[in-house]
Formats: sequence, C-alpha cells, structure tokens
Amino acid sequence: MKFFAINGSHRKDGNTAQLLEKALEGIKSVCSDAEIESVNLYDATKYSDNIYFADLAINGCKSCFACKKINGRHYGKCVYKDDFKPILEEIVQADGVILGSPVYFGDVSGVMRCFLERFIFPFFVYDEDMTSLAPKKMAIGCIYTMNLDEETARQFGYHDLFDKNEFVLEKMFTKPFHIYSYDTYQFDYSKYKMDLFTEEEKLKTRKMQFPIDLENAFKLGEKIAIEAKQRG
Repeated sequence: MKFFAINGSHRKDGNTAQLLEKALEGIKSVCSDAEIESVNLYDATKYSDNIYFADLAINGCKSCFACKKINGRHYGKCVYKDDFKPILEEIVQADGVILGSPVYFGDVSGVMRCFLERFIFPFFVYDEDMTSLAPKKMAIGCIYTMNLDEETARQFGYHDLFDKNEFVLEKMFTKPFHIYSYDTYQFDYSKYKMDLFTEEEKLKTRKMQFPIDLENAFKLGEKIAIEAKQRG
C-alpha cells in the first residue's frame, strides 16, 4: 500500500513536519510494508525512502475547465502541465494521504490551497450529488497547526473554514480524520514583536501539550492505515 504525507509548511523540521512524521509512524505500525512518500510543497521537493528529487514548481488551478469539458480527452483530469503534475498523478492513486498545514489568517497555507485546488477540482462534478470522479476512495487525514489557543481559534471561526475544506474532501474521497495542534511554539518569541505571546508561556505549552499532539498524530496515522486496509 502507498501513502503520501503532504507538508504545507516552509519549516522542514517545524511543528507540522514533526506531526506528519509521527502520523507516518502510525501508518507503519499498522502496515509495516507500506510505501511512504513525503512531499514538501513550499520547497516543492519530494522524498522517497530518503531519496531527494529535484525542485518542483507547483501552481494552483488555472480555471481552464478542461477537466469539465463534455467528451473531452482530459475529462476528470488536470490538463495543466507543470513540474508538479507527475507527482500529483501519483498522489491521486495512493491508498491514503495526510495533509499537514500551518494556519495562516484562519485557513491553510497558500501553497496548500494551491495543492487542494489541483487535488480536488478535476474530480468535482457540478451536479446535484456533487459526484466524484476520483480514481480511488483513499483515506484522508488533515493536520492543522496554529499559534492561537483553541478558544480563540473557535471564536474567530477557524473550524468553519476547516470543515468546508473537509466537506469537499469527503465528497471526493472519504471523510477525513483530523487533529488540531493549538498554541504552537514557533521561534524565540523574545526576538520578535509579539506582544500577544510570551516565550515562557509558549515553552510551557510546548512541553505540556505538544507531546500529546504527537500521540494524536500517531493515532491518526493508525486510523488512516486501518481504513486504507479495509478499503483494500
């Protein structure tokens, strides 16, 4: 079985990357022979079994609607040719995909948004049932990391946006599993204009909460692998 981890953060070893790595460990605990690949969208690089692939350019949907043209040879497929297209074609055939992104202004990062457009839109049919043309009903996981605490995130309606993304993912593939990592530690807060946060409080939360988030990421990976195996 094949699984992809898609990292929408520019920090290669940051919170999102660590949670994705732990989720992949969860997958491996269930499917020891699973083929695992990681894609970093900001660097547009791909890693497979510690092999590095060259820089890849990723762009969002161009709204050409070639994927919607009746009797068109590209119906249900993204026609746009860039460096990322061959990787995208691999991803849509996977048994499971875990999407990880930091939250910027209440939504996933810009490059993750580009990915979601390319990942979802070719399979989306404009009919009453929102029919899916996806080749596989793969298992989906979503990991969100943010510097706000849960109460503030909910106050600003973050989860409404997450739910909208996951609604469409469910329509095209399967109902996503998800975890939220709140109040994350990003850097030395004493060096930046960050009056809303203190280094002391951020470190305290990091020590108390982030290990729990890592455990939850591992469990998410287990769920992804179990669902993928059930779907065969």
